Amino acid sequence: MTSAPGIHLRPAGVADAGELLTLQRAAYVSEAQLYDDPSLPPLVQTLDELRSELAAGTGIVACDGSRLVGAVRFRVADDTVHIGRLAVAPDRQARGLGTRLLTAAEEASPARRAALFTGHRCEGNLRLYERCGYLEVRREPVRPGLTLVHLEKELGAGGPTRPGRT
Repeated sequence: MTSAPGIHLRPAGVADAGELLTLQRAAYVSEAQLYDDPSLPPLVQTLDELRSELAAGTGIVACDGSRLVGAVRFRVADDTVHIGRLAVAPDRQARGLGTRLLTAAEEASPARRAALFTGHRCEGNLRLYERCGYLEVRREPVRPGLTLVHLEKELGAGGPTRPGRT
């Protein structure tokens, strides 16, 4: 599971909004199917909302040539980097790009802890986060059939703390 060598990461900008929205919708369709819910927030976010988010927040995109193939957004509050909207193009999933984006978000922040959430049925996401050192801290029922799993990871000084590293 390695991402293609031609893929490069860079900061997300407002100019990426259109292509990022398309990527986000494509990446989250599988979650909508898991929960039989086409109104998940990543699927109904508007272009103007995304532009505002990109202008005010922090994000990283992964590009293969001129094509945007992955993205992650994050914000820092109370010494915690809150990671969200990790999205990888469906034809690029399961090749290490999600791990690479997640690590880049952790390393771009001075925070000592990282936090994120995913749906309880998103087994691939849960496996990814566990492999990357995240631990479940709580579950939040949202509605019948949907529970959010909140996970955290201590990053420590000088970068993320990974299993087997002190």
